[in-house]
Amino acid sequence: MSPKLTAVTLGVKSVPASARFYEALGLQRKVRATGDEIAFYEAGGVVLALWDWNKLADDSVVPIDPRPQTFRGSTLAWNCASAEEVDAIFAHALKVGAGLLRKPEKTEYGGYRGYFSDPDGHVWEVVHAPGFDLTSDGRLALPD
Repeated sequence: MSPKLTAVTLGVKSVPASARFYEALGLQRKVRATGDEIAFYEAGGVVLALWDWNKLADDSVVPIDPRPQTFRGSTLAWNCASAEEVDAIFAHALKVGAGLLRKPEKTEYGGYRGYFSDPDGHVWEVVHAPGFDLTSDGRLALPD
């Protein structure tokens, strides 16, 4: 058996507010039969879901409090084909309400990246990484 990452669920304060942000970011919402209970998006081979923070904590049997107010030890990444694409996506994210964490800049490994946060503080990296190719539909293809 080989594990497959098929979905990432983010706990959010307000599903409707977060849904507006992710739709403005450019993700297409699916499975609207759930109304404002939970929001699902196709996100390049993995599903991104938004669900009420308390309900997600309860469902996964973890304490609701204390909620982390700082870095949670994980990021979501959006790989790009070029530094110019990173800049364009980053500017759009800020325009639709993302929080600025780190402006895009060159990395020590020859790449280019920046970081923003969504309205609930989930951290996104927008990155162009040399040696990591993208398929024609934008999915990350790792080298051997």
